[in-house]
Order: sequence, then C-alpha cells, then structure tokens
Amino acid sequence: MKYIRKELRKCSDIDRAKNCQRFFKTGSGQYGEGDIFIGVTTPDIRKIVKNSVSRVNLKNVKELINSKIHEERLTGVLILVEMFKKSQKEIYDFYLENSKGVNNWDLVDLSAPKIVGTFLLDKSDRNILYKLATSKNLWDKRISIVSTYAFIRAGEFKDTLKISKILLKDSHDLIHKAVGWMLREVGKRDAEILKKFLRDNYNELSRTTLRYAIERFPEDLRKEYLLGKYERN
Repeated sequence: MKYIRKELRKCSDIDRAKNCQRFFKTGSGQYGEGDIFIGVTTPDIRKIVKNSVSRVNLKNVKELINSKIHEERLTGVLILVEMFKKSQKEIYDFYLENSKGVNNWDLVDLSAPKIVGTFLLDKSDRNILYKLATSKNLWDKRISIVSTYAFIRAGEFKDTLKISKILLKDSHDLIHKAVGWMLREVGKRDAEILKKFLRDNYNELSRTTLRYAIERFPEDLRKEYLLGKYERN
C-alpha cells in the first residue's frame, strides 16, 4: 500500500488535478461531489497496477477502493480487473460487495464489463443486473447497463435492450449517455435491431441517448431520427 501511494504521488500533477476536479463534476450538488483528485493519468495508473498487482491482497484493495482519493480508487479497481483473470468468482463477489467505492463513470466503465459482464457471460441467471438497474444509486445503474458490453461483444443483445428499456426514463445524463453508448454498440453489430428499438421506444428516449445511439448512422439517417422521421426506416 505504501508503495502504491508513493508511486501515485510521484506521478501526480497539481494542474491536472484541478482540471480533473472540474471535468469529473466534483462541485456541490454535482455527481462527483467531494471527490478528490491528485492528478495522475490512467496510463500511469496502469503502470503502477502492473508493478504492484502481485504485491497486494484483497484487504489492500478494499482500502484503496474506500479511499477518498479518486486515483487510489481507480488503482484498486484496475487491480481487481487483473485479479479477476485468476479468480473470477471471488473477485466478482468482492467487486459487488464493495461497489460503493466504484462511484464515478470512469471507475465503472473500466471495470464493470471486464468483471461483472465477463463473469455473467456464461450464466443463465443475470438477475443481479436488473436489481442494479432498479437501484436508486446512480453508479449501480451505470454498472448494470455498462456490464452488458461484454454480452454485446459476444453477439448477445437481449439483456442490453431490456435494461436500456428500464433505464430510458432515468433522469440522469450519465445514464442517458451510458444507455446510448450501449445501444450504439448493438447497432454496430446489428443496425436493424437498433433501429427497431429506437422506433419502438422513440417517445421515451432522451435526446442524449438518441444522439449517442445513432452516432454511427449515415448523416442523412441521423437527421431523420433527430427530426422524428424514424417511421420511414
């Protein structure tokens, strides 16, 4: 732990930290309220993870994930991603039990598909994702939809579409973006499935979700969807 914290601080930068505080919305009432940054890049964190993963145990990782410092939590999360390769069930359970510390969009996006999604890929029971999707916690909901990226990459879209449907009426922009992102990934693999989902649910889609979902469409087709002329497709 001392090694990790020492290495993180070697790579820290005050100006970068200030920029991160603004970028990750850490002000009063914002989604990252109270989060503390020391200004370490993700590539630098990955190097530290590579050099430290063999030195730490889950007790150490729990301490990192519970840290008030964002980069320490990210380090802990990325260590879990590496540990998952050797002990899937243990790390999956640990991740969900300690998900309170996975509380910003980058922490979720860099870990949920690789841990939760990958673990559930060959499982018939994926009810945990639906439980997370109906949680009151923003990050639980983001974990639920982003985890399905692992399914999408395997050519499975059913859970992504079902969870997207659940989350369409959510009020938070970070959920709108995550749903749109996953729908776009579905569309990259099967445009007709995405078009049908958009037609069936058009009136419930936020503009953010729609814009993200149709980002890879040809420009003329994007304009038609944005203008509500989707029935022509």
